[in-house]
Amino acid sequence: MKLMRVGPKDHERPAILHADGSIRDLSGIVEDIAGLALSQESLDQLRAIDLATLPTIDPSERIGACVGRVGKFICIGLNYADHAAESGMDVPTEPVVFMKATSAICGPNDDVILPRGAEKGDWEVELGVVIGEESRDVSEADAMDHVAGYCVINDISERAFQLEHGGQWVKGKSADTFGPTGPWLVTKDEVADPKNLGMWLEVNGERVQDGSTRTMIFGVAQVVSYLSRYMSLQPGDIISTGTPPGVGFGFQPPRFLKDGDEMRLGIEGLGEQRQLVRKT
Repeated sequence: MKLMRVGPKDHERPAILHADGSIRDLSGIVEDIAGLALSQESLDQLRAIDLATLPTIDPSERIGACVGRVGKFICIGLNYADHAAESGMDVPTEPVVFMKATSAICGPNDDVILPRGAEKGDWEVELGVVIGEESRDVSEADAMDHVAGYCVINDISERAFQLEHGGQWVKGKSADTFGPTGPWLVTKDEVADPKNLGMWLEVNGERVQDGSTRTMIFGVAQVVSYLSRYMSLQPGDIISTGTPPGVGFGFQPPRFLKDGDEMRLGIEGLGEQRQLVRKT
C-alpha cells in the first residue's frame, strides 16, 4: 500500500493511492496515518478494504508529509561508505546517531526555506524507515517485524550551522522545512529489498546524487535493532538512514543551495519529491 496525507498544512487527512492512480480518502477509516494506525493489525485491516468504494481526492490538492504526529525523527550519519569517503571521514564502526527536530517535517513538494544567516544549505536524498510497532531492545532477526514501511526523505542541512557553530549536528538539520517527507509511506510488503533501491537527486536539472542503498553500511534491521537498545521506538517514529555521495559540500569547490534553486529527488518504488528553495 501507498499511504498518504493530503490537504492544507496542519489539516491533512489520511489517504491511499489506488492502483488506478487515483487518491482515495481514508478519513472515514482511520483518523490519521500516525501512531497505532501503523500497526500491522491496522495495516492488515486497510488492505482488506475495497478502495474503489472510497471517495476520490482531487489530485491537485497539496500532499503533506506521509506520517503525522511523528514523535522522533532520528538520523543515521555517514551510513554510506562512498559518502563517508567524499566527506573525508572514517567509515563508522557503529551507527552515527543524531536527531532532527520534528518541526522540520514538511510535505514532499513544499518550499524549502533557508533561515536567516544560512549560507551553506545542502541536500541529501535518504531512505526513511517508519516504525509500526513499539520497539525495545529488539534483535536484528526480529527488527523488521517492527517496521511499517518506507518513504523518501530530503535531509536538508545547513553545513555552517552543523559543522562550524560548535556542539551537535542537530542545529544544522532542524530548521523548519528541512525534512521533506513522502509522498507516500510504502508498506514494507511492497519493498522486496530495502538494501537494493536506486536513489537520485537533481538540482536545477543536474543529477548530483545517483546512488543505491546497496552501499549502506548498516542496513535497516541493524539500525532498528541498534537504536532500540538506547531508546524505545514508537509507532510513527521516522529513521532517516543516510545518503549516498553527491552532496553539495562534497564537491570541489563546494556547492550550496541558493534562492530560486529547484530540487527533484526520488527512490525506486517510493515516489518523487520536488522543492523550490527560498531564502528568508
